[in-house]
Amino acid sequence: MIEPTAAIRIARPSTDLAATERFYAQGLGLQVLFRAEAESPDEHDLVILGWPQASWHLELVGGPNLKASPSPTAEDLLVLYLSAPVDDSLVARLERAGGRRVTQGAYWDRWGVTVEDPDGYRLVLSSRAWSNST
Repeated sequence: MIEPTAAIRIARPSTDLAATERFYAQGLGLQVLFRAEAESPDEHDLVILGWPQASWHLELVGGPNLKASPSPTAEDLLVLYLSAPVDDSLVARLERAGGRRVTQGAYWDRWGVTVEDPDGYRLVLSSRAWSNST
């Protein structure tokens, strides 16, 4: 049985690891938890970002050995439930770090702000609190 406290790692390919790391680290405020460069042709460069106390992490893979290019859709969302209004200075910082504010549809636009990262994946900052009925 899988425990509900199991850690989650979300892995995404990136065409520009430095730009995408800047978005999530300088823009969102995640910390670099691990970094590695490919040591053989069957490996890729990677950066793992997150908050040390969180049970989830974001893994970005890239470099010259990357076999899968980013192919985000409008529904590939990483949603953070802030339980508070979205701070305009956070959105501005994400934009300065390479993000682009986009619309995400009536529900998400009403309950938050959506910003695309440099690879086109979408980060939703939701003003709502998480609940099992959300």
